[in-house]
Amino acid sequence: MTSADMALPAQDERTMPAVVLRDLDRRPLEQTLTELHALTEQYGYVVVVCSQATPEPVVRRLHTLRSLLESDRVAVFRPELPPLGIAVLARQLRQLASCDLSPGVLASAGRLLTHYIHAGAVLGSVARLDRVPVGLKSHAKSWVPGSQFAVVAHPEPQLVRVAPGAGLKGPEFGTWMLVAKGQLQSDWITGLAKEWTAHALRETPLPAESPRWWGTGRMIEFCSYLADLSVLYQLVTSVRQSTCHWCGLDVIGDRCVFCSATPPGHEPPAPRALEQRTPA
Repeated sequence: MTSADMALPAQDERTMPAVVLRDLDRRPLEQTLTELHALTEQYGYVVVVCSQATPEPVVRRLHTLRSLLESDRVAVFRPELPPLGIAVLARQLRQLASCDLSPGVLASAGRLLTHYIHAGAVLGSVARLDRVPVGLKSHAKSWVPGSQFAVVAHPEPQLVRVAPGAGLKGPEFGTWMLVAKGQLQSDWITGLAKEWTAHALRETPLPAESPRWWGTGRMIEFCSYLADLSVLYQLVTSVRQSTCHWCGLDVIGDRCVFCSATPPGHEPPAPRALEQRTPA
């Protein structure tokens, strides 16, 4: 991770600790290079998970360090998830790191697991939201004092104005929900957790990158996800593995996260459907 507030507490006793590469754009290049080199030597492979809202100087420094190390053992993984979803995904990979998965399979598991993350927010304004399609009518309503909007950015865009009876399409399998509160008060999330029949609702501090991603600090971010390690492991191991023709690592999916090579003639499998949840 590139920010300490994205390193969520361990989900269970097997969850591996997160490593935070702090202040990459503010520390001397030699110092950050030594740090990343030491991590690579200690663990063999390093996957840096960061969001699309991570400051560009940090991202440029990451790619500079990878180039200087001349190594395919460092991957920079930036899935199109909101910051809280990124934090959840990174923790899932930390859970799986305790299992008997090869580095290539573990790294590419991140691309698979994004399909099972439902990430969104309740916003006080959508005037500066550019991650989800927003109609002119919603833009106009966002200027009305007290207006709130519920948005799902992943896996498919949704936007509704918060009002009695308003709802969002959620996961069709059992999940947990994580909530991070910004400068907005709303009880609507509690109702959404019941509507989505979440097994549990937990709170965490709002990531610093979230206001930049969502275009406002008047928000409550939420993320619904799979928490059980056995389910995560079964999902990953049920997908056919192949060998990357460029770097030789075992991978799943349509691209190697470390060298970005695509297996010749590969057809990515559809995400596996999980068991339907039982209505409460």
